[in-house]
Amino acid sequence: MATLVPTSEEDAALSVVRFASELAWADAGPEVAEPQVSRLCMEAEEFIAMGKWLELASLMITSAELIFSKVTEKDVESIFTVICNLVTKTENPDEVMEIIKVISAKLIQQPNEKPAVRLKILINLYNLVETPYCRFYIYMKALNLAAEGKVTEYIIPSLKNIDNFLKDWKIGISEQRELFLTISKILKENKSMAKDSFKFLTNYLATFNGEDAHELSEAKEEAVHAIIDFVKSPDIFQCDLLDMPAVLQLEKDAKYAVLYQLLKIFLTQRLDAYLEYHTANSALEKNYGLVHEECVAKMRLMSLVDLSSDGSGQIAYELIRETLKINDDEVELWVVKAITAKLIDCKMDQMNQVVVVSHHTDRMFGQHQWQALRTKLVTWRDNISNVINTIQANKVTEDGSQAVQGLVVR
Repeated sequence: MATLVPTSEEDAALSVVRFASELAWADAGPEVAEPQVSRLCMEAEEFIAMGKWLELASLMITSAELIFSKVTEKDVESIFTVICNLVTKTENPDEVMEIIKVISAKLIQQPNEKPAVRLKILINLYNLVETPYCRFYIYMKALNLAAEGKVTEYIIPSLKNIDNFLKDWKIGISEQRELFLTISKILKENKSMAKDSFKFLTNYLATFNGEDAHELSEAKEEAVHAIIDFVKSPDIFQCDLLDMPAVLQLEKDAKYAVLYQLLKIFLTQRLDAYLEYHTANSALEKNYGLVHEECVAKMRLMSLVDLSSDGSGQIAYELIRETLKINDDEVELWVVKAITAKLIDCKMDQMNQVVVVSHHTDRMFGQHQWQALRTKLVTWRDNISNVINTIQANKVTEDGSQAVQGLVVR
């Protein structure tokens, strides 16, 4: 098998053109191949001499794609390293963007052919450019390639840096929506990352705050998916979907109002409300893939959280039994489940048959929760201020006493 051996930095691009075109035309025979190879090399030389980097990129990428399956992965990477390096040859940002489009378009055409190599080339291209939007554009292509080529394991580790990427890219709302939704769909394919998928879907829906009805309609189907994902998830107990405009629009929607009602029950009501809902909407739940027994289990935990939020700090075993509709010997089992899920911090007083709650997780964190947090912070600030004043007052008194003692000694 032929191997690419560039002879110098200066003619690396020309070497790639010759190497790729020779392989591309190899089956045609020397009489046909040699004139074609010579023609392509002459064109490449002209483009290099005239600084026509976009035209050179188009020429090189066409031949390179044809021989993608004919060379080793190492040669593919070498060829595309030279091609990608063309973005550093021009100072024209528009030309850089066009070169990126030419390269990325070819790379994503055959996502199932050496997808990991194609993804690596895109990441290398990303690192060669400095323009924020160009980087975003390449990253989106990499996400889509990883999804279609089923090599998401190579791109998922980078998601932890998304917040930093967003600061660097400075992209608009429409681009953010595209990014969040794409990431959410990629993570949804990995069952172990359901929480992260839901987080990015929530981020997507949050970008519609303040939009008109027409704009909100764009998010309607994803709002439905978010509700289903939340209700289905066995380990997501808190969300802010209820008051998001993108989700709130479903409340008066002829088709989805009943689904919004289900979300409202999970976030603001208790098990009895869900059981009543299920009686009237069991067929709808099945249509959305919801399992009644799983919903009951989740609502029991949600109901226990609600009991913990009444402010008294204590919950009688009997009230838990009645609210969760369980037997006496199951009360402590469900309390332990809530502790394990990190929904409440508490102690069980078996002697007095009460659960003493020291902390609970709110099912949603809206305006009411922010106001409660503000009140707590103000109270803590005032308490700390009183402590400081008391310490200062005691210090003044102590200093005065020491001064008097000093006078007596003299």
